[in-house]
Amino acid sequence: MSLNRKEKAIVIEEVTAQVSAAQSIVVAEYRGLDVAAVTVLRKTARESGVYLRVLKNTLARRALANTPFEGLSSQLTGPLIYAVSKDPVGAAKVLSTFGKENDKLVIKAGALPNSTLDAAGVKALATMPSREELLSTLLGTMQAPVTKFVRTLNEVPTKFVRGLAAVRDQKEAA
Repeated sequence: MSLNRKEKAIVIEEVTAQVSAAQSIVVAEYRGLDVAAVTVLRKTARESGVYLRVLKNTLARRALANTPFEGLSSQLTGPLIYAVSKDPVGAAKVLSTFGKENDKLVIKAGALPNSTLDAAGVKALATMPSREELLSTLLGTMQAPVTKFVRTLNEVPTKFVRGLAAVRDQKEAA
């Protein structure tokens, strides 16, 4: 079923809105995937906050025009599924994880603002920790000295109480 001009304009507008808020786009060829597998992929993407869409490549090129992801336009050939994410590693993680389980999904390319990535670059991006993981690591690192300081301060009265208990036990034994 083909879209008329008005419907195409709506699709381009929707995709452009997603791309304008995006930090990464990953493109994969989905040839040979059955409907059940694509449904699982869509569910996983939705849970991860990744916008997933199958588009005609000409519509995708128009949506990417005049955006920081315009360099990706040269990679758009064949039946492609587009993953757009506000998290720089979100789309790459979703498609790479799904691609490990289903060999019919082949990652073709990806893009970060003003730079394009090949398939190896996308897989390397997928191995990086997400923003939330990095923030939790940073918070743990920032909390460590304070926590250690509190434990050290708490150890002084604890040792004093243990010493008093040892003296009490010694006097009771005598």
